[in-house]
Amino acid sequence: MADPQSVRTVLDDLRAESDALDVLVAELPAGRWGAVTPAEGWTVAHQIAHLSWTDRQALLAIEDPDAFSAELTYALGHLDTYVDEAATRDAAMPPAALLERWRSSRARLWATLVAQPPGVRHPWYGPPMSTAAVATGRLMETWAHGQDIADTLGVRRTPTARLRHVVRIAVRARDYAFAAHGRPAPQAEFRWELTAPDGSLWSFGPEDADQRVSGPAEDLCLLAVQRRHRDDVALTAEGADADAWLSIAQAFAGPPGKGRPAGAASGGGAA
Repeated sequence: MADPQSVRTVLDDLRAESDALDVLVAELPAGRWGAVTPAEGWTVAHQIAHLSWTDRQALLAIEDPDAFSAELTYALGHLDTYVDEAATRDAAMPPAALLERWRSSRARLWATLVAQPPGVRHPWYGPPMSTAAVATGRLMETWAHGQDIADTLGVRRTPTARLRHVVRIAVRARDYAFAAHGRPAPQAEFRWELTAPDGSLWSFGPEDADQRVSGPAEDLCLLAVQRRHRDDVALTAEGADADAWLSIAQAFAGPPGKGRPAGAASGGGAA
């Protein structure tokens, strides 16, 4: 059972990450909401619309599992268009209304997650998730789509300790990344040694592992949410399996994304 204090830490970090992105878009002129982001076919409005929609889907899963089950059935029959349809629909809203909708949806979700009893699990598009996992997933998506917006606006965001949550997803999703690419998971464990934003070391896996990944934690996050190509991050790998992982790292559910081309922060699909 998750430590309630740890769950609250993730929830507070989710709120802080959302607030940081809010600052980026709150004062944008209406015309800038139509600016095309690195995610193919998606504007700034699409990015915020997607975050708001996903918050509402999480609320639906928690509050009405039967209705969410029906939604999941629809999603499985429309895999190629499901996410884009929702983003495009809400992106057509006036920017002020869309911003308010996102603020409302994320506030409602946060309050709902805080109120969840210990040990409960919630249905989702993959396996059921704990409250902490739902919050961590929302934080990862907020940070990733926020990166698309930051790249569009030419903003260099200051990395924070909140990235530890994204790193944990990436590390835990190692085998999923291989499976998503139709490859068997490595039998040997990896060692990750990552430089945190404050200069400290975040490490995962056995110290004596032969397969190793090292470098800045922010770079691993950018790679795992497929906002940067492996050639554009300062990550190094020791071992063939670790090197292969750098080319397929994926912290999000679903099929492999297109990622970003080498040498550019643009191009590719949204996660």
